Amino acid sequence: MSTTEFPGAGFLQYVLESLVEDKEELRIESHEDDLGILHTIQVSERDMGKLIGKGGQTIKALRTLLRIVGGNTSKRINLKVLEPGSGTTS
Repeated sequence: MSTTEFPGAGFLQYVLESLVEDKEELRIESHEDDLGILHTIQVSERDMGKLIGKGGQTIKALRTLLRIVGGNTSKRINLKVLEPGSGTTS
């Protein structure tokens, strides 16, 4: 299954491409397991602030919208953000 075939992946791709400046550094990986669908994203260091937003509002809103999409498809959808360049989660 390609990344864009997962529920919420197309939405996430569209929003993130509109949000970030370094589009070539945007990475979205998706996989499904027993717990649901996990979208893992990584952006450049200078775009990290835009992704997180003031007080975490932007990333929280994205997670909320993805959960709504998941509710419409009866699948749990989660979002994980990787630190730029390090491969660790935030």
